[in-house]
Amino acid sequence: MDVNEVLLPGVGLRYEFVNADGDRIGIVARRSGTFEVIGYSMTDPDEGELLFRLTAAEADTVAEILGAPRIAERFADLTKEVPGLSAGQIVVPPASDHVGQPLGHTRARTRTGASVVAIVRGGEVIASPPPDEVLRDGDVLVVIGTHEGITGVRAIIES
Repeated sequence: MDVNEVLLPGVGLRYEFVNADGDRIGIVARRSGTFEVIGYSMTDPDEGELLFRLTAAEADTVAEILGAPRIAERFADLTKEVPGLSAGQIVVPPASDHVGQPLGHTRARTRTGASVVAIVRGGEVIASPPPDEVLRDGDVLVVIGTHEGITGVRAIIES
């Protein structure tokens, strides 16, 4: 998809693209940190209608909501290209011995050969989590490895 970037002097940047339905959409990133989402008329490309405004925090939340599932999809696509490599998602249950403990404490990669490549926590994605990242109840671990390795990580986390 092509995204056009237009400098708006004194205002910020406007990003424009056409979605799969043929709608022209604009997002104005203001220097103040707020964002405006604009829909353009099909008959007049210069006529735009403000659809809604977002604060910086709201825009971050929307980006995380839209981005989190995409990370898992991209890893799933990668595993199709590499024979023997699989991707899995493991939810950290409340009863896990590892809740409140650092990820490194699990020794999951050493014990199974599979790697935790991301943690999805609510709408937030922690890509390439460091060993000192503390696991929380409800975290979703995105794991890459063999089927057996992923099963092993699941057994560790659910213990």
